[in-house]
Amino acid sequence: MVASIDNVRGLTLAMSSSAFIGSSFVIKKVGLKKAGDNGVRAASGGFSYLYEPLWWLGMITMILGEVANFAAYAFAPAVLVTPLGALSIIFSAVLAHFILKENLHMFGVVGCILCVVGSVGIVLHAPKERKIDSMKEIWHLATQPGFIVYSCVAVACVLFLIFRVVERSGHRLMLVYIAICSLMGSLTVISVKAVAIALKLSFNGSNQFIYVQTWFFIVVVTICCLVQLNYLNKDWASQTATQIATQLCGFVTIVAGTFLLHKTRDMGNPPPPDQVCLEEARERDPRPMNSSS
Repeated sequence: MVASIDNVRGLTLAMSSSAFIGSSFVIKKVGLKKAGDNGVRAASGGFSYLYEPLWWLGMITMILGEVANFAAYAFAPAVLVTPLGALSIIFSAVLAHFILKENLHMFGVVGCILCVVGSVGIVLHAPKERKIDSMKEIWHLATQPGFIVYSCVAVACVLFLIFRVVERSGHRLMLVYIAICSLMGSLTVISVKAVAIALKLSFNGSNQFIYVQTWFFIVVVTICCLVQLNYLNKDWASQTATQIATQLCGFVTIVAGTFLLHKTRDMGNPPPPDQVCLEEARERDPRPMNSSS
């Protein structure tokens, strides 16, 4: 395990971020419910939630979480900070169970455990981050052919989704919005990491804001965050094959846990009234229902 003081600070900030962000989802949902009872729901195009204090409390909590997440990138490797974001799902699921009375099914509990196990596996084998002395060094790494090709492909895919797919399928397929946010998020992580390192070096006496590259990354972060906000809210060279395999298993475990939580979120909750009526009708008349009957 890499037990450097910077990794410990990054780990603490990342976990605090997950707690804040996970809590914010529940707080905002409570605010949205209250606003919906007193006006047009947000899902129907209403903006009454803007007058609801609880919604703003949830938004402030999310901002605090994002600030803590930003600070975490200044101390710990991205491979450690990013996966810990999955812990926000656990905070959200547990709070929803007790506050929103959304039943957490047994498979959901297993999903939470898998998220924790995967995160622990990644934390225990987090690589020691290479020392960066200036923004010019980051710029040199960011202008390598491989990263440039990936960035171009990611931006092209996002533009295709925004201008060709969203209008036709965005309202039916939430995966479209998730794909946009995920692709932009991959670029956000790199840019946030660069800006965080620039701030860290500047606070240590080496001003990095005299370089154009620093402001370029700030602009990229701003654009990526705005795009994500609109459509929501490897450094293995020094590691052994065992450490790499363990981290990959950690990622897979987190994905499996998240999948279980998502697929079982409605298990144990009573079905909506219209579904109950439909099932009762089918029990009385087992014949298939069609327009010609």
